[in-house]
Amino acid sequence: MAPTPSILLIASPLEDEHVARIRALAPDHLQVLHDKTLLPTPRFPSDHKGGPFQRTPQQQARWQAMLTRATILFDLPAQADLPFLSRLAWIQTTSTGVGPAVARLGLDRQGILITTARGVHAGPLAEWAFMALLSHMRGLDHLKTEQAYRRWERHSGEDLAGRTLVLIGAGDLARGCARVARAFDMRVVAVARDPERARPHNALFDAIIPTKELHVALGMADALIMTAPETPQTLGMLDAAAFAATKPGALFINIGRGSTVVTDALIHALQSGQLGFAALDVTDPEPLPPDHKLWSMANVLISPHSASTVRRENARITQIFIHNLTCWIEGRRADMRNILDTRLMY
Repeated sequence: MAPTPSILLIASPLEDEHVARIRALAPDHLQVLHDKTLLPTPRFPSDHKGGPFQRTPQQQARWQAMLTRATILFDLPAQADLPFLSRLAWIQTTSTGVGPAVARLGLDRQGILITTARGVHAGPLAEWAFMALLSHMRGLDHLKTEQAYRRWERHSGEDLAGRTLVLIGAGDLARGCARVARAFDMRVVAVARDPERARPHNALFDAIIPTKELHVALGMADALIMTAPETPQTLGMLDAAAFAATKPGALFINIGRGSTVVTDALIHALQSGQLGFAALDVTDPEPLPPDHKLWSMANVLISPHSASTVRRENARITQIFIHNLTCWIEGRRADMRNILDTRLMY
């Protein structure tokens, strides 16, 4: 008797070309459920949320019927979908830092395999981080102002070479940033929970300092980039004491999670000059309310959690998924990539 095919439900917007790649993988072993009319309309390429959306009662009934059949889900479910996922065995997410969402949904207690998009966002986030660093150091705002007034007045900027970049975290996002930093001849220091861990990219770091010595590392930083995920250990990690320990005038970038930073302490550090500049792709709270003080601060650059989103993001996520799906169908679970550790939640 032939094995029962896996039933995959694509639970968030995904471009037709990528759905076609998945359908073509193993038609005898995989049934793909995908109905764009039951999903939000994407607002931009690689949008996994979509715009405001409400299913009709008839659409909701069709959606629930598909959920009941699914053994594999592409992207995390909504809270309301959970009761219908009685056969679910595996979820491929479209993000990396999914630990808090997995815990909130209780998926870590149900024995469901979770794989993430780890590695997909390291390059785009590193590019954004260095866009922010370079635009500040080389005076982009000044140049644009002078151009608007048609003034030709020479000035002096700052450079990155020889300066110290401190990365909080030593994973994929830190790897992406370290590669770019090395190209700019920066000294790169990582702060990690397990400094002795063997990582393929450890050679990119000039030093790896244990988390317990965070304040020592902060005192070295000309520039500081938060890359760590949200875990119980990283919540509020950068507080008033941490910012007080930084080198005066240091530049701060957050491409990890907003909850790792105590926002009031960040604002105070920016106002006092302890931090010279901050570029924030993530904030706490998120989304940032329109009347929040961070919006109006001249030494702050804000991105609406979009620094990782590029046109080719879904193509890269699909590639990871196809690899994992091949392993799943062939019974090679141990060869699947990016399995979430539900103890560490990353």
